Amino acid sequence: MDNFSFQCITKYCFGKDQRKTVGSRIKSFASKVLLVYGGGSIKRNGVYDDVTKSLKEEGISFVELSGIQANPTYEKVLEGIEIAKKEQVQLILAVGGGSVIDTSKAIAMGYYEADVWSFYERGGEVSNALPVATVLTIPAAGSEVSPDTVISYKGRKLGYSSQKIRPVVSVVDPVIFFTLPKNQIAYGVCDMMSHIFERYFTQTTHTELIDSLCEATLKTIMRNAYLLIKNPQDYEAWSEVSLAGSVAHNGFLGCGRIQDWGCHDMEHELSAQDCKVPHGAGLAVLTPNWMRHVYKENPKMFYQFAVNVMGIKADRDEEKTILRGIDKLRAFFTAIGLPATLTELGLGTNVLEEMAGKCVGNGHVGNFKPLFKEDVLEIYRKSL
Repeated sequence: MDNFSFQCITKYCFGKDQRKTVGSRIKSFASKVLLVYGGGSIKRNGVYDDVTKSLKEEGISFVELSGIQANPTYEKVLEGIEIAKKEQVQLILAVGGGSVIDTSKAIAMGYYEADVWSFYERGGEVSNALPVATVLTIPAAGSEVSPDTVISYKGRKLGYSSQKIRPVVSVVDPVIFFTLPKNQIAYGVCDMMSHIFERYFTQTTHTELIDSLCEATLKTIMRNAYLLIKNPQDYEAWSEVSLAGSVAHNGFLGCGRIQDWGCHDMEHELSAQDCKVPHGAGLAVLTPNWMRHVYKENPKMFYQFAVNVMGIKADRDEEKTILRGIDKLRAFFTAIGLPATLTELGLGTNVLEEMAGKCVGNGHVGNFKPLFKEDVLEIYRKSL
């Protein structure tokens, strides 16, 4: 196990009707907020009314930025920054899923930083950021508890991380998720599982505790995903899945180990395409093919995954067990309605080489097995 430090400042407010308490939760941070959300779903399901009523009851005024789409854009970030500065808000309140929260984090940075996109391109530490609070409407990205944000601009989809943008308060009310369509449930399940895979598959040794926590979280997600596909209004199943999604990406499951993130880097190039590939769908296509490409670098980890997570009977033939585990993961993705090929997502051979080049730049992605351009291109090709 490697040395590590872990910090999570987020006050996590979970359970029925918690959305109605958001005003009291953020009152100590702000008397005026920018309310950021997507389309009309939060107005149809009553979340908008509950949240704004809660703000008014606590004397918190608000201005709004709506229309945040999946794979959020930098243009929308700039629009939010302009509103935030003009109205002199003190907190950004995101009511939505990962795209809304990621946009809100970028706006919070841009309140103080002149060129927010430069941090996505080149890294570095922001000087300051407004506090961010969230009311989660789609459990998937884990952005409600993470220091991370991902934004699209000029054909690129890039991430940035800073403890200054980790939400100070996040409200998770599983009742909100009852109206989510089944494809969104499936995308979210794959996204949160991928957040665990990126941490779980490591070359770091002696990580037994975190390995076990990763495995338990993965099994909880998969078991309850089947229940939600059958009944999207299963409160207990949503409670398990939404909490698991937050645990998957608050950072603790990555403690003491070198993480990978190659699959996420490869998928970001898919989501940056004009066909607007849903993040979870792209991950579902790429992940099993990534596994087949890299497992020989450390077969022990993949054997452990096959037996402990996928329930494959231990066999003396290690490779057979590993491949059965990968096949069973693919079968799970298919069973909950996720795609298996890039062709299903509207991508053809004509964009693969360009995507691979953008993905790795002048170096490589991933750490379990460093992936150079030819590696990425081979995984894309096998994913067709």
